[in-house]
Amino acid sequence: MIRIKIKAPKNTSLPQYETVGSSGMDVRANLTQEIVLKPGQRALIPTGLSIELPEGFEAQIRARSGLAIKYGIGLVNGIGTIDSDYRGEIKIPLINWGDEDFVIRHNDRIAQLVVCRYERVLWEQVETLQETERGKGGFGHTGTD
Repeated sequence: MIRIKIKAPKNTSLPQYETVGSSGMDVRANLTQEIVLKPGQRALIPTGLSIELPEGFEAQIRARSGLAIKYGIGLVNGIGTIDSDYRGEIKIPLINWGDEDFVIRHNDRIAQLVVCRYERVLWEQVETLQETERGKGGFGHTGTD
């Protein structure tokens, strides 16, 4: 386990794991009034949370699968990244891909947060790459079996 500093207004729910095996913590909306997302509409939903990630870690914001399949609610950018040097409020860019209005209320679970370690890359430019069995095979190269 890693300890991460978090800043949150009073009466704001901190991200939490819902089950023992969860990799993502549920993140909740921090609203003074409800937000209605119409079909096709996007909105940046405040959480009230700010975090201090150690260098070498990132926080990924991911859609909640239940909201996605039941209501068509997803993230505008697929997966959001919170870098270790960001100290501002975490806001969730939601989009309504569904057919009906979707209401977001204070303390609703709106996304998941996963903390991951990462490595910095130092590029080494070369003329050739080591061959593999797959080679240059791209999407669908192995057939439908």
